[in-house]
Parts: sequence; structure tokens; C-alpha cells
Amino acid sequence: MLLAIDVGNTRIKAAVFEANTLLEVGVFPMDELRQKIEFILQKYPKIKDTVLASVGNTSKTNLSFLEKTTNLQVLSHQSKFPFQNQYTTPTTLGIDRMVLAAGAVFQFPNQNRLIIDAGTCITYDFVDQHNQYLGGAIAPGIRLRYEALNQFTSKLPLLQKTDPDNYIGNSTAQSIHSGVINGTIHEIDGFIEEYKTQYAKFIIILTGGDSDFLAKRLKNTIFAHSNFLLESLNQTFQYNQK
Repeated sequence: MLLAIDVGNTRIKAAVFEANTLLEVGVFPMDELRQKIEFILQKYPKIKDTVLASVGNTSKTNLSFLEKTTNLQVLSHQSKFPFQNQYTTPTTLGIDRMVLAAGAVFQFPNQNRLIIDAGTCITYDFVDQHNQYLGGAIAPGIRLRYEALNQFTSKLPLLQKTDPDNYIGNSTAQSIHSGVINGTIHEIDGFIEEYKTQYAKFIIILTGGDSDFLAKRLKNTIFAHSNFLLESLNQTFQYNQK
């Protein structure tokens, strides 16, 4: 059994795999990592290996705990990936984006792939049919947009993610919801349309915490999968083991 851990910017996701079968998924705050992992290890005593990808801060104490209780593999730029990295600054490419690109290669071979991860940030990553990672884009996610409007103005309130009633907001709250949600949707659809001008055909994979919220609102046909990163972690671990 394998424990896959994704340490993000604001939270941690963990999953238990038996070969390629996903048995359980958990999402929890940063400060609960050890408590939650201890519970998972007690529930699944057959877990022998852990694979971890981190773009957040993982304390040495937690890493030491994982090393003592399992065979820990921390993915890094020195790990093996099934694509050629064409990023001009390859060591600055986030491990999470590399894992997503790897998962796209594993699950959708011989295709052009656009991976959109809608989390704290919205990232766009493109891997062509020849398994060349070409790059992408990074933009603020939905939560960051709400927070930015509140933090960098003197009077705008901090609101929670909500569908706007109309494109024309008839109150300050509705205007914020329209700007954030409709702006995000138009941005994603706009990026997709730009890719279409260069590539006649490609598959679109939408993942991340806001993927389900966004999927039904986008006009383009997409493959929405909120656990795509965790499954990609499992596959990347197996690839490195081979």
C-alpha cells in the first residue's frame, strides 16, 4: 500500500492506494498533518511507502516522522518524469505542476494535453503529443481574488465563493461575485481558445479544489477530476520505482 501526500499552499491532501486503486482521500490543514497521518497509518497498517510532493512548507519534524514510519520518497526536480522539460527555468517549475504533467502523460498517451489546476493559484500546463512539457501560465485562484479585493482596498468586504445572480451586479457584493467568478470563467475559456489557435486538438484536464465548481460553468469540453494530482503522485511513484 502507498500513502500519497500533496502539500499545497493552504492545505494538505492525502490518499491511500492499493496498486492503482484509490481507497481513501483526506483533506486537512497544515498543522494537522502528523495527527491525520498517524490515524491513516493505524487504519491501514499495510502502508509501507509514502510519496510526497510539496509546494508548501513541510517541517523537518514531519518529514522525520514519515521517514521513521514508512519508506519516504520526496519528489524533486531530480526525480524521474515521463516528459522532456522545455521550461527555460526548469528548477523553478513547481513539483505539483510536474506531477500533473506526468499524470497527463500516463493517463492520456500520445495526445496534446492542457492541465488546468484550479486551487490557490490557477495553473495552466501544456504537454504535447511527443511528451514535451512546453510551459503554461500562473494566475490567482478564486479565493485569492476575493482576498485581494478585500486586502488591497479600504472598503470592499471579504466574501465567500458564490454564484453571481447576474453579470450586472446590482450591489457591491454581487458586483464582486460577478467580477471574481465570471472573470475566472472567462479567463479559463480564453486561455483554452488561445491554445486552440495553435493546436487543432488537445484534451483538457481540470483539477484542484475549485474544479467541480468551475467544470459545469465552462463552455469547453473538459475532463474534470479533483483527485488527478493524487492519482498522478501514485503513478509517478511507480514510475520512479521502475
